[in-house]
Amino acid sequence: MKTSHCLLRRLIVTAALVLIAACGPVDDPTLYPVFDPATAAPPPDKPAVEHNPLRQLLWGDVHIHTSFSTDAYTLGVTATPDDAYYFARGGTIEHAAGYPIRIDRPLDFAAVTDHSEYMGAARVDERTLALEERGLRERLLNDGPLSLAYTLLDIVRNVKGLELYANSPEVRAIAMNAWQLMVATADAHYEPGVFTTLVGYEWSSMPEGQNLHRNVLYRDTNVPALPFSSLDSENPEDLWDALDQQRAQGKVVMAIPHNANVSNGLMYERTQADGSPMTAEYAQQRMRNEPLSEIMQIKGTSETHPLLSDEDQFADFEIMSAQLSATASYSDPRGSYARDALRAGIEFAHTEGFNPYRFGVIGSSDSHNASSSVQEDQHHGKLPLMDGTAGLRLAKSIFMPGSLHRTRDWGAAGLAGVWAQENTRESVFDALARKETFATSGPRIRLRFFGGFDYSADLLDQPDLLEQAYALGVPMGGVLTLAQREARVDAADAVPGFAVWVAKDPRGANLDRLQIIKGWVDAAGRSHEKVYDVAFSDGRTPDASGNVPEVGNTVDIANATYSNTIGAAQLSAFWQDPSFDPAQEAFYYARAIEIPTPRWSTYDAHRLGVEAPQPTSLQERAISSAIWYQAR
Repeated sequence: MKTSHCLLRRLIVTAALVLIAACGPVDDPTLYPVFDPATAAPPPDKPAVEHNPLRQLLWGDVHIHTSFSTDAYTLGVTATPDDAYYFARGGTIEHAAGYPIRIDRPLDFAAVTDHSEYMGAARVDERTLALEERGLRERLLNDGPLSLAYTLLDIVRNVKGLELYANSPEVRAIAMNAWQLMVATADAHYEPGVFTTLVGYEWSSMPEGQNLHRNVLYRDTNVPALPFSSLDSENPEDLWDALDQQRAQGKVVMAIPHNANVSNGLMYERTQADGSPMTAEYAQQRMRNEPLSEIMQIKGTSETHPLLSDEDQFADFEIMSAQLSATASYSDPRGSYARDALRAGIEFAHTEGFNPYRFGVIGSSDSHNASSSVQEDQHHGKLPLMDGTAGLRLAKSIFMPGSLHRTRDWGAAGLAGVWAQENTRESVFDALARKETFATSGPRIRLRFFGGFDYSADLLDQPDLLEQAYALGVPMGGVLTLAQREARVDAADAVPGFAVWVAKDPRGANLDRLQIIKGWVDAAGRSHEKVYDVAFSDGRTPDASGNVPEVGNTVDIANATYSNTIGAAQLSAFWQDPSFDPAQEAFYYARAIEIPTPRWSTYDAHRLGVEAPQPTSLQERAISSAIWYQAR
């Protein structure tokens, strides 16, 4: 009994201390300066890019939310699709917390992809929501951490109330009007050659908290009157059926899965949704509708996982393992990461003759602030009340137990790199469809990757490098075949060669190394993987085991700085597969790794004058779409 009384007293004292600490607001310098529309900078002039048959690199974000998304609006966002495109073009807009935000360089293309479920309804809901009564900035300046936590809980409760009448005729009419406005806004900002807008939305299926979200993009404004939503069906196969029907009506459309990392293995299952075996027809429909996957964004990276790639020293990058459900259950890595899916795909190709996972990759932000919050030193979060300031992100301004403070695992990522002939809707969409794309965690790293049987070892030294690369092989996203190999005179000895080169972000960190990741299937149908370091900076050489020494780390944690005194500005390599077997299905993709730089949380800790949480630094990267070898 005495022990129980002592424990009760300790709990009471702890609760009292928490309440005292939670009484006052936190002094947060990221709330300043205050946004002033009179001095907000407009988008800079940007010249049009000329048509280039050898492709040019375009940067974009095709996953941006605005106040038309219910979660964004209820958590403080008032910015519209018009604001989102203004930001993407390089203009200054107001963050929900009242400070100005601006991207350091305009994007070349963008898509606002608000949630299709009760799109726009929260903005006109007759109930008064918490942040409509008192705005987010006012609360941050005047309310303590406990009060802000209560506000967040109140908002969650109100969103659940909205779901009760989500399928009513009134809400569907609101969604239809919001969708038409989104299409019109995209058209108003489209400037061929200068800035491309793609019309899109997010299908937000999440059965039992398992993420199956897809962004749906259209090649032009020939779009349906109302988006297909998870209110119509949570099954992705039903979404594909709907998109196939639209395709039959002349619409050109694709779906892009994202956040596979928190799908609990459902995104890249080895069966159909009902548990039945995959078929060739299923694989064809999946690849017809989903040529890409988004593998880098704010809610973590979905390239691979340390438990799936235990020999990959760079696998543990911005890993998020908790599902998005209220319980934050563990998400099974198997079936949740792109490399695992690529391996599953070549296993199917070996045993069944079809591949349901021959997809390319991109990055995009998933920002809900009508922006692209991808810079570590200027990160402004995803959902305002949850992570809109340094104090919120580090749980200093809001009382949030560690198990519920999920934003600590969110990152500042990512961007899509697209090699397109020109900056138009048609050219950008077609580049996405043919998978000549790569993902970055935010920096604008330039990455090219080609493969072929007819390349010479001096390809990278040729003045007509690109002409030869396209004429004699395939770029990222392409397929090499057994038939191409057998057509050669020296077919018996032909080995695929790969040309890869990378340049650092001109305003970012130097490069550590350049890698090629190979996956292949053995005679028994089991897949394997190996990471090859093909180029590295600073004159380093592999040791006896083939491992390259670490590049070093110049990060000054206390001051949130780093130095480009290590690493390289450019890296390149011509590489031939030393273990190629023409009878084995395989894939290859390139990965470029930067030197260590401060993570957003280290920059935030410096601003707040607190100790930086782990990890304090990260090695940002670019990851290409694969090139596949088809053995039959």
